[in-house]
Amino acid sequence: QVQLVESGGGSVQAGGSLRLSCAASGYRIFSNACVAWFREAPGKERERVACISYPHLTTYADSVKGRFTVSKDNAENTLALQMNSLHAEDTALYYCATTTEVSGGCRFCPKTRNGFRYWGQGTQVTVSS
Repeated sequence: QVQLVESGGGSVQAGGSLRLSCAASGYRIFSNACVAWFREAPGKERERVACISYPHLTTYADSVKGRFTVSKDNAENTLALQMNSLHAEDTALYYCATTTEVSGGCRFCPKTRNGFRYWGQGTQVTVSS
């Protein structure tokens, strides 16, 4: 059973930065899976913010391009999201998620939450304007 635990959320003023981390336990899944950060704001759909597919291709939502950077460490089985130039609109509960391991590597990140098998509990990010 894979368990994901996020950390690093908090409150920051607009223009500030935060770094989110996600640690996976259970077995080493990040190397062959697609791993992603999602966020869910009150009253809105959960949206994919950033994703890493095999071997290391990154994709971002248009709203965060140039401001957010996703990275992973396969050896440590961790995922990170560096968030800079934060806007009030970035306020949300942020989740890390992973697909199951894929033979040969997960090469296409699922666009919606349904494609991801394992989820963390979420970490709150609040940006004040």
